[in-house]
This record gives sequence, structure tokens and C-alpha cells, in this order.
Amino acid sequence: MMTVAFIGNPNCGKTTLFNAYTGANLKVANWPGVTVEKVEGSFTFQGEQIRLVDLPGTYSLTSYTMEEQVSRNFILSDEVDVVIDVVDASALERNLYLTLQLLELGKPVVIALNMMDIVEKRGMEIDLHRLPEMLGAPVIPVSARKRRGLESLIHAAVHHKEGGHDPLIHDHKNLEPSRHRHNHHSEYAMVYSDALEDQIDLAQERLKAAYPGLSNYRWLALKTLENDQNIKSQYPIDMTGVEDDTIEDRVINEKYDFIEEIIQECLVGKAKKEEFTDRIDQLLTHRIWSIPVFLCIMALVFFLTFTVGDFLKGYVELLIDEINALTAALLTSVHASEIVTSLICDGIIAGVGGIITFLPNIFILFLALALLEDSGYMSRVAYVMDGIMGRLGLSGRAFIPMLLGFGCTVPAIMASRALENRRDRLKTMLVTPFMSCSARLPVYILFSEMFFPENAMVVSYSMYVLGILVAIFVAWEMSTIDKEHHSENALLIELPEYKMPSSRTVFIYVWEKVKDFLQKAGTTIFVASIFMWLILNFGPAGYTTQMSESFGSMIGRFIVPVFAPAGLGFWQIVVALIAGISAKEVVVSSCAVLFGIQNINSASGMEVLHQGLESIGFTGLNAVCLMVFCLLYIPCAATIMTIRRESGSRKWTLFSVCFQLAIAWVAAFFVYHVGILIL
Repeated sequence: MMTVAFIGNPNCGKTTLFNAYTGANLKVANWPGVTVEKVEGSFTFQGEQIRLVDLPGTYSLTSYTMEEQVSRNFILSDEVDVVIDVVDASALERNLYLTLQLLELGKPVVIALNMMDIVEKRGMEIDLHRLPEMLGAPVIPVSARKRRGLESLIHAAVHHKEGGHDPLIHDHKNLEPSRHRHNHHSEYAMVYSDALEDQIDLAQERLKAAYPGLSNYRWLALKTLENDQNIKSQYPIDMTGVEDDTIEDRVINEKYDFIEEIIQECLVGKAKKEEFTDRIDQLLTHRIWSIPVFLCIMALVFFLTFTVGDFLKGYVELLIDEINALTAALLTSVHASEIVTSLICDGIIAGVGGIITFLPNIFILFLALALLEDSGYMSRVAYVMDGIMGRLGLSGRAFIPMLLGFGCTVPAIMASRALENRRDRLKTMLVTPFMSCSARLPVYILFSEMFFPENAMVVSYSMYVLGILVAIFVAWEMSTIDKEHHSENALLIELPEYKMPSSRTVFIYVWEKVKDFLQKAGTTIFVASIFMWLILNFGPAGYTTQMSESFGSMIGRFIVPVFAPAGLGFWQIVVALIAGISAKEVVVSSCAVLFGIQNINSASGMEVLHQGLESIGFTGLNAVCLMVFCLLYIPCAATIMTIRRESGSRKWTLFSVCFQLAIAWVAAFFVYHVGILIL
């Protein structure tokens, strides 16, 4: 069976192309010893069985992260017959660095020039005759999304299996005429300056003397000169008089010089697009104004989430009311028992229906985030925050998981794999849950609109800002304690050209998030609502209509003394917070069940809840304490399991849970007692 490896930069369309070939014929597992996913598929082409392996995205073969190490190790192994380098044609300059490294390996490489449709939309052209001449490898234009060029690509891979390269028709304009003893221009796409080529030759000679029979001495020599610790430990040689501290920088700079030549010769129409992007970036990546602009943009997102979301929410409320009325009438007509009627109406519909009413707000939030992401702006936010993260002792890459935390903490924790060392990953896992995920939004909306109707948007927005500030403060404290392990790895991230967001990309993103929300409502929140109804309607004496005699009341009253100093000394609130560990939305559905409200997010539902809370002494100050506690306390069960899996440590997971609970209690305590002094 012929093995073909798909490799490329993150978000180059590699997985879409892989899926176009394999369809449903996939096998997913973890690579041995690491949590990085291994995805394989197979199909038959012209009678030959082909095994495809989709490797994790990587920017280079100089591996730092777990995913980069997995990709590099597999590419270097004898398993691979042909490497397909999937290149994002709309970001050619950034993608070609990995391409040049792959060509230096000496393995058969075919370049899949993906996203050609985007290149055309942007008014640019790629010279498909000159590009393969300069690289010495087949270049096949494809569109994974539109399934174009698939047969040509795999045909080129099959016929390129035996190796060799196309005639190279180029030289490096930036270099002086070569006086080197070898005419490397006839052999390699990437040729360095004479001084550097001399050093590569010397390193090759010493490798050949020490390790006869290896397949690619040039690549091993380059990696040894670049101080690659994996290669140096595997093939140690005496490098006296050969290496120096500047070689790695020189190799990188000369590669990019050659890439610039390729872009100048092969890409037409790029300058105009770059000029437009640079003008916008003068403001959005400005040293001073970039962060205020980001905060203003997020404030606008929240304004739309509340205004447009609340307008649409009214129609969902009417639908829930209608469903509840019809269900109650149906149960009455079939003479259902009081317990069954209470379970369905006061338990399931009140819990699940109360959460569904927040769907318009969630939809608007994810739509706004999708538009910002696909336009190219979110990459700028990560770039702007790089300097701040560095001063906090974290890698600049740490802000990527934190940024993802605005959507959902589970993929945000998984994104910590992109960090170079374990200490940075653990620190990032600790602070990322403080970023306010979308699951907390229903809590903010409900309590801010109940107690602060005139300033609901400002109160909710302040929770998001507070989450960022707490994450930054905790990261700073950790860097102060752990000064010896200060991260010095800067962020490497593409700043793509600004573009109109793709309606299809935005639709897929929003649909996936909305689908996850609805699935959670139909599973986790459904089960939690039934559980809440059970513990609130049953006690030591059996079924009871007096909630104060229920098991839930007994549990809440037992724990209340711990929460009272933080302004949360109400057994109903304590029970809701405990239930919220399953999923943060459950805090709202629990309140619906606790106070017997079928449509908690409607005007009448909020009025009933407001009156119920006021009757037990719950005020606006308590509401702020509750929102702060919900923002910072134990993440949901799915996040806890993800931290356990990604950290590989039960102790660290337990520490994270206890630490976040302590931070939440201290913050709520501070807010409550400062509030008492002010009010």
C-alpha cells in the first residue's frame, strides 16, 4: 500500500482536502504516547491502494509543540512514500517556508495549491508555469471545497513516488555569482550563499564519515548547523570550526529572501491588496490604540447581542409559552398524575425551555465572533496581546487558547497543545477557564436584566473584561513565583489580508456552535433539569410540594455557611451553583425549577423570579456576587475532563478545580464587602 502524508500550515484546507478523498472511510486515534489525534483514510486509485495520513498543522519542521513534533517524526519515517504539501494559495508567502524545508528532505514532494478560488476573488494570479520551475516539484492547483483538481493531484503523487525532481530553472538574484565548488542550483531549489554552503559541505563530510549509509546528509547537516537538539543527540559529531551562533538566523533569512523572489516572479496583483491591509493595520495593530479599539469592538458585539438578541428572544418566549400551555392541557386531558405533570412542566420544560430562550443572544454572539475571525481581525488581537503575555511570563501563543475561551473552554484547553513546553501549557490551562465562555452568557443576561435593566449590557460586558483581568493577574502572579521558568518564546502567527467574510464559512461556524448549544440543551441540561426536580420535590418523607423539606434544601442549607461571607448565603443559589458544574447554563435552568417558572427569560418569568429572590433577601449586590462567582468558579464537567486528559495529571486537575473555586470565592467576597461599604 502506498502511503501519502498530507502536511501543511494550520488552516490551509488540508483536512477538507483529506476528507474529499476519504469520505467516511476514516480511522481516528491518538499518536503513540501523545494526545495529538492521528487521522487516517484509504481509497483506491487506478488499481493502487492508497493510505492517506492527515498530519497536524505545522509552520515548519523545526519542531517545538507536540503537534509539530508528531508531524516531523512521521515525515522523517520510512512509512511515507510521497509527501503532499497543502499550500494555501491565498497566503503563499507564509506557506512556502514549510515547502522549502520539505524539499530539502529529499523525499518525493507534490505541492497542492489549495484555495485558488480565493486567489481569483482577491484579484490576484499565480504563474503556474514559473512556480514549479523555481521549486523543482509538481504544483497542482486544487480547490478542496469545490472538489476541483483532486484526480490530477493524486495522479501526480502516484507518478512522483519514485522521486527525482523537475528541471530547476532559477538562480538567486540576491546572491553574488556563485564561486562555490558545487553547482547546487542544478540539484536543489533552496541554495544558500557560498559561505553557508561551505559550512553545509563540511558538516556533510563529517556526518558521512561518522554515519555511512544515511539517505539525506544535506538535511541532517543543515539541522545540525541550526542546533536542532533532536538531530544533534541522534547523530552527534564534532562541529569544531564549522558552526557558529548566527547560522540559524542566516538560514531563515536566506530562505525568506528566496521566498520573496518567488513571490515577485510568480504572484501578480498582491501589492494593491497589501496596501489596503497595511492602512487598516495602522490603527488596529497600533501600539497604543489597538487594545482600546478591541474593547470597543467587543462592546459593540455585546450591544448587538442584547438589542438584536432580545428582540428575537421575544418570539422564542412565545413559542415556549405555547408549548408549555399545550403540554399542560394534554397532560390534564389524559388525567396525568400531579407528579408527572410537575416533572414535565416544572422540571423539563422549565429547565430546558428556559435555556432555549437564550438561543437568539447566543446566535448573535457567535455570528459576530465568526465575522471577526473570518475577516482576519482576531489574528490581530492575538498579535497585539503577544507583548503583554510575554511580560506575564507566558508564551505569546498562550493568548490563542484564551481567545478561544470566549466561545467554549473545551477547545480552548485543547489549543494549549500549541505551546512549546509543559509548564506553559499547564499555566495556560489554569488561566483559560477565567475567560467567559458563551455558556455563562445566559446567567449574565438573566440577572443583569432583572436587577439592572437600564445597564444590563454594561454589567454583562464588565464580566468579560473582569475575566480577562483576572486571567492576566493570575498569570502575572505565577510568573512572579516561577521566575526561573520565564517563557521567551514569541508568538508566530499569520496576519492575513483583510477580506469580506465568507458566508459559507460563517454559516458553518455559527451552525456548529448553535448545534452544540442545542445538543447540550437536549442532553446535559435535560438530565440536570430532571435531577434538580427530583432533589427539590423529594425529601426524607417522599414526594413533597414544600421545597424547604426537600433533599435539595437540606444540601443547600448545609453548605450555605461557606458561601454566606461571599454574598451567596441562600440555599437556592447554592444548589443552582452546584448544579452548574455540569454546565454553566444549568444555573439558569435550576433557578427556573427552583422557583417553578416555565419561561424564566420572559418579562413575566423574570418578574416572578425577581419577587421570589427579593422575598429571601437577594438584592442587586448579591446578583453581582453571583455573576462574579459564576464567571470564575469551577469550569463545567467537560472542561474538567479535558484538563485531566491534556495535562495527564489528576493532581493538577484537582489543583485547578480548587484554585478556581478559591479565586471565585475571594472575588465574590471582595465585591460583596466593598459593595456593603459603598451602599
